[in-house]
Amino acid sequence: MSLDISPYQGYLYAYPHKTAYRALDPRPQLKEVWADEEQDSLFGYVHLPFCEMRCGFCNLFTRANPPAEQVTAYLRQLRLQGEAIRDSLSPGAAFSRLAIGGGTPTYLTAAELTELFGIVRDTFGGLGVPLSVETSPATASPDRLAVLAAHGTTRISIGVQSFLDTEARAAGRPQRLPEVHAALDAIRDARIPVLNIDLIYGIDGQTAQTWQHSLDTALRWRPEELYLYPLYVRPLTGLGRRAHARADWDRQRQELYRQAVDVLTAAGYVRHSMRQFRRAGAPVPDGPDYCCQDDGMVGLGCGARSYTTRLHYSFDYAVAVSEVRAVIDDYLARPAGDFRHAEIGFHLDEIEQRRRWLLKSLLRAEGVDASAYRSRFGTSHVTDFAQLSVLVDRGWLDESRTVLTAEGLAHSDAIGPWLVSGPVREAMGAYVPR
Repeated sequence: MSLDISPYQGYLYAYPHKTAYRALDPRPQLKEVWADEEQDSLFGYVHLPFCEMRCGFCNLFTRANPPAEQVTAYLRQLRLQGEAIRDSLSPGAAFSRLAIGGGTPTYLTAAELTELFGIVRDTFGGLGVPLSVETSPATASPDRLAVLAAHGTTRISIGVQSFLDTEARAAGRPQRLPEVHAALDAIRDARIPVLNIDLIYGIDGQTAQTWQHSLDTALRWRPEELYLYPLYVRPLTGLGRRAHARADWDRQRQELYRQAVDVLTAAGYVRHSMRQFRRAGAPVPDGPDYCCQDDGMVGLGCGARSYTTRLHYSFDYAVAVSEVRAVIDDYLARPAGDFRHAEIGFHLDEIEQRRRWLLKSLLRAEGVDASAYRSRFGTSHVTDFAQLSVLVDRGWLDESRTVLTAEGLAHSDAIGPWLVSGPVREAMGAYVPR
């Protein structure tokens, strides 16, 4: 089987991908969905689908510059949905990790962020566990960051993408460098323990020299984490409407990625996945254990997913501006009772559960815990996935079939899609982007 990856294929950040979800008929009650699940170590995720602008590369579920009354209505609906979620979980349900993403959560004003944290506290049973929040250069203002710090935010992630204004504009993200520096200053002043900076490589016109400039500038801030993303051009995005294929794009991205690995390794950063680099010795927020392979996730908001062992579910998904607005309008019009059901999702049989477990493990630097896999499923991942021998032959997987080699990690964006099952691939292929 070929392991080639096209310039237009994205990374596999969840399995199954949301484009494989379909309407659930009948809609199951959330209380029934969660009834047999372990609920002592859950992940809570809140989605805020608003931004100050829509970046040209973005295919996330978000709307730029919504009217103020829609933001107010969204927070009101979040509270109603949060009450329904809490009623659907067991009284002893506990959360080990929390994250607020989007969109850009700090699009909200300081007062709105305070209200949002109240909803998060009431839905997920309090704060006081590791909490990550996303921000942007335009919205990381001191008053907003003060609210984040006051509510125990332990990690903040900012999408800088490039420290050159020309490259940022080429990626469809107009920004000014002084604004970026001011935002990073404000984040450090807020004393949030972990700063993550997102950078993008493969931008049109980017060279090894300009990429080095962005890496060097990011390192001056000594971020605890750096995430590196290749520029993928996706349908219905700003870049997707005007971009053309470049024959050398894949090769250039690989060269830039290898350059970054060398630079960050020399600077004392440890690669935990193809994307994530963490500074050696950086603080790790204390909190209860959470295992992404086994423990569930509860989503709050119209763009948030929820994961149980057998069912992944969410609301509708869209990318095009008009379609996103329609989904948000639908969410805002729903009566409280609607939030007690799962509406759109994907049922995972035991084969898909094993495949998800493998993918969530294999694409991380620590690899597959073979004994944990056997304890969970009663079989060996090597036996269940004989095709892993192809990766061994290529030099991308070690002989034990548990850990990707350095070269394998660099090709995670080929390995992930290659391991997608036939049924999931078919469902994704039948999805009509909108």
